[in-house]
Amino acid sequence: MITSVLVANRGEIACRVFRTCHDLGIRTVAVHSDADTTALHARAADTSVRLPGKAPADTYLRGDLIVKAALAAGADAVHPGYGFLSENAGFARAVLDAGLRWIGPPPDAIEAMASKTRAKQLMGIQPLADITEADLPVLVKAAAGGGGRGMRVVRRLADLEAELATARAEAASAFGDGEVFVEPYVENGRHVEVQILADTHGTVWPLGTRDCSLQRRHQKVIEEAPAPGLPPELDAEVRALAVRAARAVDYVGAGTVEFLVAYGRAHFLEMNTRLQVEHPVTEAVFGVDLVAEQIRIAEGHPLETEPPRARGHAVEARLYAEDPARDWSPQTGTLHRLCVPGPVRLDTGYTDGDEIGVHYDPMLAKVVAHAPTRTEAVRRLAAALERAAIHGPVTNRDLLVRSLRHPEFTAARMDTGFYERHLPDLTEPSPDPHAPLAAALADAHGRSRFGGWRNVPSQPQIRRYAMAGEEHEARYQHTRNGLEADGVRVVRADAGLVVLEVDGVERKYEVTRYGEQVYVNATALTALPRFADPATQHAPGSLLAPMPGTVVRVTEGLTAGTPVKAGDPLLWLEAMKMQHKITAPVTGTLTSLPVTPGQQVEPGMLLAVVQEA
Repeated sequence: MITSVLVANRGEIACRVFRTCHDLGIRTVAVHSDADTTALHARAADTSVRLPGKAPADTYLRGDLIVKAALAAGADAVHPGYGFLSENAGFARAVLDAGLRWIGPPPDAIEAMASKTRAKQLMGIQPLADITEADLPVLVKAAAGGGGRGMRVVRRLADLEAELATARAEAASAFGDGEVFVEPYVENGRHVEVQILADTHGTVWPLGTRDCSLQRRHQKVIEEAPAPGLPPELDAEVRALAVRAARAVDYVGAGTVEFLVAYGRAHFLEMNTRLQVEHPVTEAVFGVDLVAEQIRIAEGHPLETEPPRARGHAVEARLYAEDPARDWSPQTGTLHRLCVPGPVRLDTGYTDGDEIGVHYDPMLAKVVAHAPTRTEAVRRLAAALERAAIHGPVTNRDLLVRSLRHPEFTAARMDTGFYERHLPDLTEPSPDPHAPLAAALADAHGRSRFGGWRNVPSQPQIRRYAMAGEEHEARYQHTRNGLEADGVRVVRADAGLVVLEVDGVERKYEVTRYGEQVYVNATALTALPRFADPATQHAPGSLLAPMPGTVVRVTEGLTAGTPVKAGDPLLWLEAMKMQHKITAPVTGTLTSLPVTPGQQVEPGMLLAVVQEA
């Protein structure tokens, strides 16, 4: 019997495993890096063990340190979560060799399937070699791990070597394994997968399908179960192939077999020998706790002969601290508040006041809605996200809401090219035009010495705010009849709630302020000073760091005075386990390059200056 589990992971998945362990009466052990000393997962466990350092290579990818931590804390089992070492057969063997239980598949099964090259060979598929123009487009893909890291689409043969180098670097950083391979890139297909659960007694459950077609950078954003609109024969085919893959390697535990469905055919992609990020939608539909089942299987218990019946539909959205309008750039800073109204499930590794750092994945939470029908589940999830209070770094919340309400998605006609086609429209700013006025009125009330308004005439008051990348002015005036503000009637105004009557309709604005950052309902604003600080001004053509990170590479031969063309790569930043290419915004001359490889940069730091020709 398992009595104490160490989770060899962090963040949301560690918290999620701890939750089930606590329900089962199992003690929990967390490991944490120095960057995660006060992280929610470290606080949620009964015991935690420090892994010295901040980078994954020094902490969460150090299997030897994690095994020592498990033994020191008295754990008798290890759950790997997902990512990091979850598909590392050597780590699984080290856990077993230490006399601990491994809550996952046998190392041999991981070895056979965790390398995508070996998995494809097992299924009779060979990766591409000696790439030519006729093979394009192709996909460069990490052999170990997943989550979109170490993946690059190549459309020009001249770009292949550079993209191979970038993919290897990302894969090595994220998974400790830089092996990559190349396969044909099937565009605009659907990403469909099958959840499997297998015990040590020969029973394999195919727990339905999931559709994970809405992706950015080959990382899933919105997932649902079951996959809508699959023809019955295709649904049966992918389930049968999933069971075949599991039986081929004597699989045990939870796993996922992934396919790309295009033109009525299912193309095998890979088998993930671990729990998936999107497992909650399957749990909701089948009424099972997959983590509890993993633990029971690790204890040797058999599954029932037949899986439970599916009921209803579930949709999950991944909430990221990132800016989709700026090439999905990850964001950092303090998460002041995260509150999502029900009835939805919220899986998160953060709580109010936590810091979003640069070292790890930018996912803040997963929000899951379950309902009798797909239409109801989608509507419920969109409404919950729209009403959520998310105060802190920029997130993809608006993108998620718009995606869930897009006609292609509501009609279940989406594919993996969804964001390539629709991203500009989905990220078009549409802030509430009355948000600055509400912010100004709440701020004025909050600063009033007497807690109310003066009942005498006054000069117009002006406050300036940055909103959606633009500067806005809010004007209001105290009169004997109350407040006047550009034809908008002020019904109520205090420090936390402003009610405005616009065209005969009263609208409520909840206002929250953190220093100069102001949130009016779901709109974020920054209060601006009356006069700009000259020290913050930059020369035209300045490229500023969009996020904290490390300069990992500068284009060879690039120095001040070098002519560049718009779109030419200048340097690469690594942040949150991804590499981000910084390119020339215009054709002209590079006049300044003040950074070097290995240098740490903060948001707003000058990276380069390109003077337009």
